[in-house]
Amino acid sequence: MKNNIRVERAILQLTQEELANKVAVSRQTINAIEAGKYVPSTALALKIAKVFNKPLEEIFQLEKND
Repeated sequence: MKNNIRVERAILQLTQEELANKVAVSRQTINAIEAGKYVPSTALALKIAKVFNKPLEEIFQLEKND
């Protein structure tokens, strides 16, 4: 699964730590999601999309092998 969390964070000038605090996870979790090493739960993905005020599909995209 691809995501553009890093780009969206940059637009809002949020650090990984600040985003993590907003969605109640660790900075390491945000880092792992951005790196594609961890697929978030549906609830967490929705929380992240809500922070960016964008539809879920604009933040996360399935890849062909997903």
